Amino acid sequence: MENNRQNSTNINWYPGHMAKTRRLISEKYSLIDVVYELVDARIPYSSKIKDIYDLIRNKPKLMIMTKKDLCDVKATQKWIQYYENLGTKVLLVDLNNDNDYKKIMEETYKLMNETQLKRENKGMKEKEIHALVVGIPNVGKSTLINKMANRKVADVGNNPGVTKQVKWLKTPYNISLLDTPGILWPKISEEKVGLNLAAMTSIKQEILPIDEVAVYILKTLSEYYPDILKERYKITNVEDIESAYESIGKNMGAMKNGEVDYNRVSTKILNDVKMEYIKGITFDR
Repeated sequence: MENNRQNSTNINWYPGHMAKTRRLISEKYSLIDVVYELVDARIPYSSKIKDIYDLIRNKPKLMIMTKKDLCDVKATQKWIQYYENLGTKVLLVDLNNDNDYKKIMEETYKLMNETQLKRENKGMKEKEIHALVVGIPNVGKSTLINKMANRKVADVGNNPGVTKQVKWLKTPYNISLLDTPGILWPKISEEKVGLNLAAMTSIKQEILPIDEVAVYILKTLSEYYPDILKERYKITNVEDIESAYESIGKNMGAMKNGEVDYNRVSTKILNDVKMEYIKGITFDR
């Protein structure tokens, strides 16, 4: 098994549809009233688009932290406070909870209240709100859109890159949503950010070596969530990563010719996060 690299990473993953998304957002800028910026509550720093404000400039915005049911709420709450101190309204939500997505609509109406009052005073009808839905891959954009539209209008998948087009989608709540493919910045130069994105399957698994990501997950669990490490993998530390892998491999029966199948162990660790078997974790600190 390869050793875990400690030097800085330099991930390039910028498919053509992402570049196109940026251009189309710029072209539709004048039509946008509100921006929904989605981030993963387990990685509230790593999953934030680094140059989002270059794209949306001074548009009213709402940061929606998704996957509330999967994060460590106490750790994530510190990030909510951080972003709100910078002037951004943040909602921590579970998109499978109807009450949570209704909070998003309530906050949207608040953001647009002044605009709607001006129209009312001029004798104009209420404006249909145009909301841009933006975020990195696999943060729940399609789930949010389907909930608000009360029907399946966007494809949902647990892999990055499901949405490929930019399109307006109607909802029954006087809000039209501009769905966009997940955007990543051209280079991910911070190693921890790259590993966090890989751990939460926000970038394709081929981008980083699978064993490197799996070891990172184990080490992060060991540092912050030793109880999860012990309960899920029946180990108490990962100081000797070879021994840790051997223990996990034997416990799960991942053996080949009497030897531990390291790739199967790594795949299981990644899938445990991807399939949401591991909950209550926040990797950004």
